[in-house]
Amino acid sequence: MSDTSSFDLVVIGSGPGGYVGAIKAAQLGLKVAVVEKRQTYGGTCLNVGCIPSKALLHASEMFAEAGHSFADLGIKVSPELDLATMLGHKDKTVKANVDGVAFLFRKNKIEGVAGTGRIVKAGEVEVTGEDGARRTLATKAICIATGSAVAGIPGLDVAFDGETIVSSDHAIALPKVPASMVVVGGGVIGLELGSVWSRLGARVTVVEYLDKILGPMDGEVSAQFQKLLVKQGFTFKLGAKVTAIAKTGSGAAVTFEPAKGGEPETLEAEVVLVATGRRPYTDGLGLDEAGVARDKAGRIEIDAHYQTSVPGIYAIGDVVKGPMLAHKAEDEGIALAEILAGQAGHVNYGVIPSVVYTSPEIASVGKTEEELKADGVEYKVGKFPFMANGRARAMLHTDGFVKVLTDARTDKVLGGHVVGFGAGDMIAEIAVLMEFGGSAEDLARTCHAHPTMSEAVREAAFAAFAKPIHV
Repeated sequence: MSDTSSFDLVVIGSGPGGYVGAIKAAQLGLKVAVVEKRQTYGGTCLNVGCIPSKALLHASEMFAEAGHSFADLGIKVSPELDLATMLGHKDKTVKANVDGVAFLFRKNKIEGVAGTGRIVKAGEVEVTGEDGARRTLATKAICIATGSAVAGIPGLDVAFDGETIVSSDHAIALPKVPASMVVVGGGVIGLELGSVWSRLGARVTVVEYLDKILGPMDGEVSAQFQKLLVKQGFTFKLGAKVTAIAKTGSGAAVTFEPAKGGEPETLEAEVVLVATGRRPYTDGLGLDEAGVARDKAGRIEIDAHYQTSVPGIYAIGDVVKGPMLAHKAEDEGIALAEILAGQAGHVNYGVIPSVVYTSPEIASVGKTEEELKADGVEYKVGKFPFMANGRARAMLHTDGFVKVLTDARTDKVLGGHVVGFGAGDMIAEIAVLMEFGGSAEDLARTCHAHPTMSEAVREAAFAAFAKPIHV
């Protein structure tokens, strides 16, 4: 049995890009449907990614502070881990968020269509429900917002069992704290989830192919953060190419060899977390049959207005080029909705912040020193340590620093990097400044409340064009 309905826009995927784009399109007067194969909205981010991981990161951080920092504040406690309750908190957080998206769909008169979507051709999406029933959606425009999936290790067939050899999807729901964990991949996902289980008691070793963690991050930020993680108990094996992952009697073993040549080494652990990145998820969409072109990395090719090689079919988020970040996808969803409504949608890709929600947090926006050097740009560096910040001292959060990079001639801020407590929130003011082409002097001459952590941002700006006050 087939049912046919007509819309202005059909979005395939209800992750941050898809649901935000759908809401914006509905607000602009378009008749919108969203196709989602999961039982709940929100995609990877809300269901098994950003939201549940942040719930666990916060809870595990509170547990660690109670055990190590509270005494210095005059609070005597002996914390006891209740992992089941902690995981329950994570699940409640997820439910609140996915239910919130469902509410917003109802509020904005967006029709949610349960099932797997396939593009038949421009203007037509076929949805197959769990019961096999098919429904055809006729539409003026199609937006592909299907996000990404776990990538695994290139050239190596990893057999995830969800218990001993796990992906990030499994690592947010381990039933007990492993005595030891090997994390394959020193990027954001691996370090965040490794931090959760490290704080709860696991011995964590990170195996990374590159010679630094957080590959695209500013080199100084990466180096300083690695030192902080070592102090927290992490062990690192950098420049290491993983050649095998296999289950053992007591867990799993990871075999790796120096990327530049040398003798192989094997590490055993109770749990191995493979966190080597993600790939665009376009399975079953019928892209080849519809004529939608992809690049060598499997990403959907688009023009400046997010249109694919087929007129009327668009793509945003993790399935297209650019950083795989929820907020990048959201901005693209809003821009596409505005374009479809006849407005001038736009995303400034030079000012998209990136945050690592570890303890301390790391946040970055704009250029790194390495990128400026490669581009031949003459620049200045302004830095300020949280050790010299009064609020940081009061809260026992003195690790880290703020770093501002400016054009040596114009003083225009080209990049900002923060390692410290609350970095993910502090980076916003640098992003706003950069969005308006502001200078370090503009930032330094903006009055900041005292005492706040954000005063360190102001001091770093002072350091870039003149001298900081408090060092």
